[in-house]
Amino acid sequence: MNTTIIYIKNMVCPRCIDVVKEICADLQIGIHNLQLGKLESTTAINDALKLKLGSRLKERGFELLEDKNQKIITQIKALIIAQVHHSKEPLHINFSDYISDELQHDYASLSRLFSSVEGITIERFILKQKIEHVKELLFYKEYSLSEIAIQMNYSSVAHLSAQFKKETGMSPSQFKKMKDPKHQSLDAL
Repeated sequence: MNTTIIYIKNMVCPRCIDVVKEICADLQIGIHNLQLGKLESTTAINDALKLKLGSRLKERGFELLEDKNQKIITQIKALIIAQVHHSKEPLHINFSDYISDELQHDYASLSRLFSSVEGITIERFILKQKIEHVKELLFYKEYSLSEIAIQMNYSSVAHLSAQFKKETGMSPSQFKKMKDPKHQSLDAL
């Protein structure tokens, strides 16, 4: 079976996948596989159909990616977001090994590319994603800080608290006391 691969920017959650599925169904684009940032279609996508798809995606806050480097960066971000925000199982290897294995590229070159285009390191992007997820977990008050530290794969509550304070300027307990804590959308991080 021939598949066409399309890379899509700003897909950050399972609802994004649902929106792209809906758009594909409307345009009669067959889906072989759809994950954050990547659509594998069973439909041959000519220029006219690609233009329609791009327009419909743009209406919903997404963007088709044509540039090879942007595609790689979108894949890196999608792997990190999926792991930090949506995975039920903690990662048992370093993020660098995970990203390198998944994309089948040398991590050093991926890291240089990411930093040169995004202006921050992959490690900093991971930290921002983790802290944003910790904010969400604190906001819903379903878990203690100890449980969050374990869930987020921190070595200790003290390590989590120190990173949280460094990133946000306040301790987790100060954040919990806020009446209207602000969350950032994942595609804005």
